[in-house]
Amino acid sequence: MEFFQAIILGIFIGLTEFLPVPSSAHLVLIPYFSGWEIPQQDFTVFKVLVHWGTFLALIVYFWKDLLKIILDFFSGIFKGQPFADSKSRFGWMILIVTVPAVVINLVLHDWVEMAFENPFLTGVFLLITAVLLLCAEYFGKQTRQLPDLNWKDAIWIGCFQIISIFPGISRFSSTIMGGLLRHFDRSETAHFCFLISAPIMLTIGIIQTIGLSGMLALVVIDALPIVIPGSLVAGVAGYFSIKWLISFSKKNALSWFALYCFVLGAITMFVNLYVYG
Repeated sequence: MEFFQAIILGIFIGLTEFLPVPSSAHLVLIPYFSGWEIPQQDFTVFKVLVHWGTFLALIVYFWKDLLKIILDFFSGIFKGQPFADSKSRFGWMILIVTVPAVVINLVLHDWVEMAFENPFLTGVFLLITAVLLLCAEYFGKQTRQLPDLNWKDAIWIGCFQIISIFPGISRFSSTIMGGLLRHFDRSETAHFCFLISAPIMLTIGIIQTIGLSGMLALVVIDALPIVIPGSLVAGVAGYFSIKWLISFSKKNALSWFALYCFVLGAITMFVNLYVYG
């Protein structure tokens, strides 16, 4: 991997990680369309480091909310009243949403890694994302607020988060779809989706980092001077992406993101079949 490739990928991944468009798809498609021959070991190290960069952006932006939820969560447990406080209950809801995605990610890890090598399949998942986003906007009544969140809602959203492990379906789009289809307000759903991203991103980051132990230490060290700047760029881009989407979601529908996913998915499938096929 070359330095400029890491920077370009870092910018795109950072901008799209927290938007209702799949950052994983861009990680597959940018090298594909650009004709970049990135060594698999460099690509693997980059994926792990850029993941930590965007995770850091999320923590920096929401550290107060996350700290309050964690403190109230454990305080409720120690007091023997785990569901008494609203923030403590919110912590349990986040846990319910996170567990299914973590389990499925572990079970299907090898298959998902193979999916990252298939641009056509990525295009298919992009089209699925577009359809689901449009359905969520059309059928979601947006009459509920976060304090109304219950166990059924959390399980429902958790099931939607499962599909985000595949390239072409973003974590944010899948969870916000689940929230909208449960008739939560769009901006409220967006806020919740950001918060529930923290534990799943942390868990996946740990799993991916452990996976690096199977690579030669020399290979990982050689890649770091190139991929670290890319991960830092991704973190900065991710921070401003969060800030922008919070403002955007208060007044605008997500249909524009559905259109983007549809166009990108269609182009990807066409190019894969008729240009590079």
